[in-house]
Amino acid sequence: MDEASIFAKEYLEDLLSFFGLKVDVAASLDEDVIQLDIPSTYMNASLIGTRSETLRAIHALTAAAVQQQTGEHHRLNIDVANYKKQRAERLTRRAQDWIKEVKQKGRDKQLKPMNAADRRIVHKAAGAEGIVSESVGEGDQRRVVLKNGSQPAEEQEV
Repeated sequence: MDEASIFAKEYLEDLLSFFGLKVDVAASLDEDVIQLDIPSTYMNASLIGTRSETLRAIHALTAAAVQQQTGEHHRLNIDVANYKKQRAERLTRRAQDWIKEVKQKGRDKQLKPMNAADRRIVHKAAGAEGIVSESVGEGDQRRVVLKNGSQPAEEQEV
């Protein structure tokens, strides 16, 4: 593990100690992403928060601390009890259904707004199935359009 990964692990463990948790965060470096896995505890729901807001805040604090310590931007992925991994698997299955629909109906499909991480999962699934996808819109209204040929995208909410 590199210096940034070690610092991120220690910082996150210290941060969690403020919640009263003494846990050993698993840290690894996958390509250029520092992966930090918080084991399952009685505080899973509190650490994740409503719509993952607490987890995003923990991520933002850790990323800022790592950047300040190293002077460089590092990509981080923080997960609590495999929550993000399981969520990504569910979203991938839903994306496969949407892709199947695009292929069967022969029409573009515009999905509801998603955060950047979810859009990335859908783009990856689309690419694996040979479907072109693009993100459209601004800010919290940014969404994925799954394309089938050159037809214009329909306004379909999912």
